[in-house]
Amino acid sequence: MSPAAAEERIGPHPSHIEVAQSYMLQSKIQQCLVNIGMSEAQEDQVRLRGVEWIDSVRRSLQLPIRTFNTAVVYYHKFRLKHADHEYNWADAAAAALFTACKIEDTLKKSREILCASWNLKLPSNDHISPDDPRLDLPSKNIVGLERLMLECASFDFRNRYPQKIMVKLLKAGGFDKDTEAKTAWNISIDMYRTFTPLKQSTSTMALSCIELAARLHDMDVSRFADDNDILSCKSWYTSREEILETMRDILDLWTQHRAATLIAPHYELEKFLSISIALNQEAAAANFPRYTLYASERDKQDSNGASKPRNGNEVTSPLTPATPGTTSPRQRLASVIGTRGQNGTTRFMLDPAKARLEMKEVEKYFKIEEEEYEVEVSVEPEKRVR
Repeated sequence: MSPAAAEERIGPHPSHIEVAQSYMLQSKIQQCLVNIGMSEAQEDQVRLRGVEWIDSVRRSLQLPIRTFNTAVVYYHKFRLKHADHEYNWADAAAAALFTACKIEDTLKKSREILCASWNLKLPSNDHISPDDPRLDLPSKNIVGLERLMLECASFDFRNRYPQKIMVKLLKAGGFDKDTEAKTAWNISIDMYRTFTPLKQSTSTMALSCIELAARLHDMDVSRFADDNDILSCKSWYTSREEILETMRDILDLWTQHRAATLIAPHYELEKFLSISIALNQEAAAANFPRYTLYASERDKQDSNGASKPRNGNEVTSPLTPATPGTTSPRQRLASVIGTRGQNGTTRFMLDPAKARLEMKEVEKYFKIEEEEYEVEVSVEPEKRVR
């Protein structure tokens, strides 16, 4: 049976399975930005403006911090899947906040969110109401983007709230609520202006904010290295490498975009630079890379912690093969389950193990098997024509 004939006998495509990603490291984020063709400067601008919009509107509506956290995470995930020319950043921010209000049970209508945004830009005597007809079209756009928000997050409603653990640790650590604790709270908000919420766990983010606040107030930070202290990374099943990456991400934000943050305008630039130097020296002494690596990337590092080039190409993320000409497990899987939006519907799953088991079972029915037969054929002798 020829391969073409075998493919014709294959039934409907089983569908495309997309597994939710609770965490994604920096290499995956960079690859997503390359795929949508967004430059670093442009990405910074859209990210900071969108998060600032969400923060100002949620303060106006007096929404809790957990709604802000969820909205920003959905906004980040949406931008990693869609190029900037496909949407307006303000509409995406509004849709993310609208979706987060539903998830966190702080229900607000799309018109109320838009009305709060409009009134922030208007004098008090010109404020509009949620029933204003000018909000009709923007409201429809937000409702339409809500579905895309959920799809980009793979319908994963598991969210992280570092402020909850951070407040408990601040109380247990004996920090002053009007100085160090207040600074740590503002740091946790600035942290969401970066991609840290997509990369780090709840405990990592909480400990990073507390230590950074302690460094800003010139406190002794040796307790963070004591394994018997409640503020040690070992007590919360995280690593020093991840905490250093988080603090350095926040410091990069403060040094490069001072005006767009809550903390940076209150300190001199030299303060941030001195803290960055100390953290860089600690990372270099421990041979920590700048960003946490996937297991496949760690195997391709040299002794200095830098990624080794392979056949002229830099080490890529686990989504791409390590050796040119081969296919990665994710690529082989995609050849079986199809590409999103093509060859059938898209299904979203939370359990990667269950998804792999299903894909392994389905893959058996897409294998093209051929059988060879040996047939003896008698050939008559040719007749000679005179």
